[in-house]
Amino acid sequence: MDIIEDPEQLRELYGAPSERSLKKQLSHFDEHCRAFIARSPFLVIASSDPSGRCDASPKGDAPGFVQVLNDETLLIPDRLGNNRVDTIGNLLAWPGVGLIFFVPGINETLRVNGRARVTTDPALLEPLAVNGKAPRSAIVVSAEEIYFHCGKALIRSDLWNSEKQLRRSEFPSLGRILADQIGGVSVEESERLTAESYRTRLY
Repeated sequence: MDIIEDPEQLRELYGAPSERSLKKQLSHFDEHCRAFIARSPFLVIASSDPSGRCDASPKGDAPGFVQVLNDETLLIPDRLGNNRVDTIGNLLAWPGVGLIFFVPGINETLRVNGRARVTTDPALLEPLAVNGKAPRSAIVVSAEEIYFHCGKALIRSDLWNSEKQLRRSEFPSLGRILADQIGGVSVEESERLTAESYRTRLY
């Protein structure tokens, strides 16, 4: 297997980045970035622990759930989940973070790299409440690199084409998957637990 092991090999293979791709990187949220974030119902947040073990976690809610506090700072509510707190645990030890925002129907995405910390400040959390329930914590991201990513990946994947969506019946439900993977519970009970979690633990 041929392995690339140093930056010179990498540049020899790919060449230099275009001047345009370098100039598009910002250190603040301009009007276009703010408008995209306000319309985004979904993002993926990537983090790692000090040993380099990585994690990528989806975050989603109504469009605008991520708040732009100022030109360099975002606030992301941490809604109810499985309590593994992988991302937050990583951030406590290693604050580097990468975000990618999606807007359904738009092939371009917005990438934000920076450093993050976790807050439980009521003044920040209470405005994030949904159905009267504020999140237990939120992630404050101090942005260092901000740029729009071209739509080639989403164009190639045809991600937003509804005709290519998989029918729910064509892939096992999470309840069945967990029953198979974990064992010790019937498929029916596992399905019930999953449905109950979706019904009662969104916020």
